[in-house]
Amino acid sequence: MSTRVRSFSKINLGLAVGPLRADGFHGLATIYQTLALHDFVTVEARAAASTRIVLTADHAGVPRSETGDAEKNTAYVMVAKALERIGLCAEIGIHIEKKLPVQGGMGAGSANAVAALLGLERELGQALPELERLELAAAVGSDVPLFLIGGTVLGVGRGEEVSPLPDLPAMQCVVAVPAVGVSTGQAFRELDARMAANALTFQQAGDRLRELSRVLAAVWITDGAESGLSGITRRTGDLAENPLLALVRTGIENDFEEVAFSQHPSLRSTKRDLQGSDPGSGALYAALSGSGSALFGLYGSQADARAAQQRVQQNGTVAILTETLPRSEYWDTMFAE
Repeated sequence: MSTRVRSFSKINLGLAVGPLRADGFHGLATIYQTLALHDFVTVEARAAASTRIVLTADHAGVPRSETGDAEKNTAYVMVAKALERIGLCAEIGIHIEKKLPVQGGMGAGSANAVAALLGLERELGQALPELERLELAAAVGSDVPLFLIGGTVLGVGRGEEVSPLPDLPAMQCVVAVPAVGVSTGQAFRELDARMAANALTFQQAGDRLRELSRVLAAVWITDGAESGLSGITRRTGDLAENPLLALVRTGIENDFEEVAFSQHPSLRSTKRDLQGSDPGSGALYAALSGSGSALFGLYGSQADARAAQQRVQQNGTVAILTETLPRSEYWDTMFAE
């Protein structure tokens, strides 16, 4: 027997970065949004006298047992740490089928870690308490915990302090996957230099997205609104796109864009392709995801999204049509039966 799990991706609806903290991490504030695009993670597990984890993958860029660097893989780390917390030894097989770009700013590795944990728990018939899961996820990586919530999620601290926000409705999304790569470490170093020159503080940066989260909640939470399985109330019908438009009007942005676009001017051109020139059919919002290099656009109709996909592809960049994934759909479709 084995358990196959969809390992969904994310985009960042804005990302404010603060200066380097005493613990060596940068403070940040962001709004995460999960997408339907996914990898597959398959887990086999059985109790054993000692623990042995074998990790395989169908992509050469993934750390795995074959290349001797599996312990660098977040899925491997998550499973090893989870077994320690559960107090079991087991023989584990993990296989990752890559559909998402590696190091594209879409959280693929972090999502793989959560998918591996969920597969492990189902295989062993034992699950960690919710709070312990979140603690474990935060220890593995800054944007791992968001994948234990799904949907629209506020992230603060170094991104690991997560809270569910009222879900944005499902909407069409185009993800552009440029051939160029963006070094996250270098991007942070350049941001440090720019913030030092401008004397910005983390409080200034973080307060901006905290305010955006309050705007989002104010638009969606209302007396008599429909309540979903998550327990978060939300409006339906004609107001479906208002929360996103409210965020856009506040000036939501990704601080990494100024660095990434200066390193790779082609990324700015790709963002323009995603945005389009017609206000009536262009992107509701387009931005870099994470530190890049993937970019995305959100659209009010499938026709608008397909037109954007064609614009991006005509200029030589891979463009994938997908949609945002609200919380209930995220969990309902997690396990590939």
